[in-house]
Amino acid sequence: MALDAAPGTGMNALLAKQKAAHLRDGIPSVQKRIEWLDKSIDLLATHGAALAEAMRADFGHRSVDQSNLTDIAGSIGALKHAKAHVAKWVKPEKRKVEFPLGMLGSKAELQFQPKGVIGVISPWNFPVNLTFTPLAGVFAAGNRCMIKPSEFTEATSELMKELIAKYYTAEECVVVTGGPDVGAEFTKLAFDHILFTGATSVAKHVMRAAADNLVPLTLELGGKSPVILGRSADLQKAANRIMAGKTLNAGQICLAPDYAFVPKEKTQDFVMAATKAVEMMYASGLKDNDDYTSIVNQRHFDRITGYVEDARAKGAQVIELNPKGENFSQQPHHKIPPTIIVDPTDDMRVMQDEIFGPILPIKSYGDAKDAVAYINAHDRPLGLYYFGEDESEKSFVLNNTTSGGVTVNDVVFHVAQEDLPFGGIGPSGMGSYHGREGFLEFSHKKAIYTQTKSELLAMMRPPYGEKYRAQVKGRMKK
Repeated sequence: MALDAAPGTGMNALLAKQKAAHLRDGIPSVQKRIEWLDKSIDLLATHGAALAEAMRADFGHRSVDQSNLTDIAGSIGALKHAKAHVAKWVKPEKRKVEFPLGMLGSKAELQFQPKGVIGVISPWNFPVNLTFTPLAGVFAAGNRCMIKPSEFTEATSELMKELIAKYYTAEECVVVTGGPDVGAEFTKLAFDHILFTGATSVAKHVMRAAADNLVPLTLELGGKSPVILGRSADLQKAANRIMAGKTLNAGQICLAPDYAFVPKEKTQDFVMAATKAVEMMYASGLKDNDDYTSIVNQRHFDRITGYVEDARAKGAQVIELNPKGENFSQQPHHKIPPTIIVDPTDDMRVMQDEIFGPILPIKSYGDAKDAVAYINAHDRPLGLYYFGEDESEKSFVLNNTTSGGVTVNDVVFHVAQEDLPFGGIGPSGMGSYHGREGFLEFSHKKAIYTQTKSELLAMMRPPYGEKYRAQVKGRMKK
């Protein structure tokens, strides 16, 4: 079947095929769901090296060790978690029956029913993880799936398409590849649910397209996730962890620390600590270091270097953390050294857009209230990070900011907890998945009430009498 040659036609046929199979076979057993999960686990365990190599090629250079952790092991962990818990998750949930609308012997419960066919639109930054981690919830909930991966990571997308076709029938799970035209047609399909991971600007188009078919959405977006470095924090330990998060995947992470608030008297100390952190991680240099990942393509390389040039032109202090003083103008890939921008102003582009690269603006602050006020004056972020041992200050920050999630005394790590939901709020996303929340997100929560055989409730029907009036009057009390 030619899927890419005629956008819409082939994909519509695939969707119809999966929907027909869902109706034909009915709700899959726990054993069938585990079988689907096991296939993905085996696929990743068997072909992880090939997928890591494809990602390395797509990025120009991507750390294979990083890919093994974030995309291969991370996805297997999510799938194993779903496999271990799905038998418990699928059990109906009892709910309380209220009198007089229900009586002794009546029952209320929630049943978790597969929605049907889920459309997954996965991005380029973690192309394997953000395809297979959602499948943990999709399959655990008993759904079938169509996947549209990014055209930016073409080799990885094509390999996933080939491998999934070997492990699953087209009625179970299928990958559709192609450019923006295919992606646009994909979002117009009448799925039973769509999960989109990517940019907020693109999400608006996805949401508009889905609206025509009233398709429910989970949007995993991003934004400018802030760090507040408290005065009680261990400065070097905090810098080590912040810079590890900022240089992982060269900062091409939706949850990467986007900018940091640093106490004004510690600004230069933090720069020194961040410099030391980078030197410890990349002692041999960055340019030819297998552990340091490239920017995915020329377009994003130009975008990120443009932020630095704009900030420098507008008077910001720009500090390149380049342990060996390497010349990055001569390189085979698109590597950018970690760079700190000190006290940028809001008219600088680096403070207006999600950076999605190894650039860290730091803003000096006097009182944590000022940092919180700044965060609250901007879009709600996907992640927020607080470093410090001051419980009162920590509580103030957490209670007076709203973000998709929080990691305290580190960055990014809340996304790795399978028993915590992952998702944004407002411009950083809607809905959540991971673990049981993923199962629930891709399930229809069907309310079922079973009435008692007793006819005592006949008093609720005309002609109304005193018993009826007494019951209603009792429910009308404060």
